[in-house]
Amino acid sequence: MIAQEIGITGGEEDGVNNEDVDNNSLYTQPEDIYEIYKTLKPISPYFSIAAGFGNVHGVYKPGNVKLHPELLQKHQKYVKDQEKLSEEKPVFLVFHGGSGSSKKEFTDAISYGVVKVNLDTDLQWAYLTGIRDYMLKKKDYVMTQVGNPDGADKPNKKYYDPRVWVREGEKTMTARVKEALEDFNTANQI
Repeated sequence: MIAQEIGITGGEEDGVNNEDVDNNSLYTQPEDIYEIYKTLKPISPYFSIAAGFGNVHGVYKPGNVKLHPELLQKHQKYVKDQEKLSEEKPVFLVFHGGSGSSKKEFTDAISYGVVKVNLDTDLQWAYLTGIRDYMLKKKDYVMTQVGNPDGADKPNKKYYDPRVWVREGEKTMTARVKEALEDFNTANQI
């Protein structure tokens, strides 16, 4: 599937900093969506468009990001009207910068045709949480190879073995993915 990001996603990701961008630039216009739709449709029916509706990369205090998923409905209607289509949601949309969004923001965006949600920051945090909590809990067992609260000659390999602490990150990330699938009404779909 071809994916096309339109406009600017605020925040900072992968060394690109859009934290100071003009707020109006975070909202894609229907005409822009239609131009991409017209360009990609002859190539393949399988493409998605990441339209800006106030999205930001990274993590922010709740309330600092002003999402307007209802704009996506206007984009769908514009493409439908321009192409004289019968389907209500002709465009496959992507929700960039979904981390930290509310369940309502997700469900609203999905109801307007979002078929993919990006949660990279939330998933990074979930992964770290499992590893961080394990390391803090086992701190006295991961400071040296030998010697811990159970004895000066006790080995610590079973505590610092990456297969142990990486697994803890996998568990917490798995729980976050499960929560997201439930929020997106996609749990148990496959």
